[in-house]
Amino acid sequence: MDFKESMELVSRALDVAGVGIIVGGIAVTTVLVLTRGGAWDGERFRYYRRGVGRAILLGLEFLVAADIIRTVAVAPTFRGVGVLAIIVAIRTFLSMTLEVELEGRWPWQKRPSRPAGA
Repeated sequence: MDFKESMELVSRALDVAGVGIIVGGIAVTTVLVLTRGGAWDGERFRYYRRGVGRAILLGLEFLVAADIIRTVAVAPTFRGVGVLAIIVAIRTFLSMTLEVELEGRWPWQKRPSRPAGA
């Protein structure tokens, strides 16, 4: 097995891991929410949404890593790098908007400080 073949296998494994993380994270979060007692209120919905969002964010990181490895190590062409740049830009935008949805702030903003005793 040569270098390109091994890098292709690594990128495919990262693709599978990324999709698995997204699907598995959504499944686990769904089970946790469904087995949680209580009413279907806003807090339960926010918990579910946060869990799904975190699964998607982590899965996207793996998918971006797979694209980078595939483009740089397997097929380093100008066209491939251009496509990679577009894919990374779209996934970065998705990650940032999900981060804003989950945290209520931009990634570069400081977390709001909690009052003493809270």
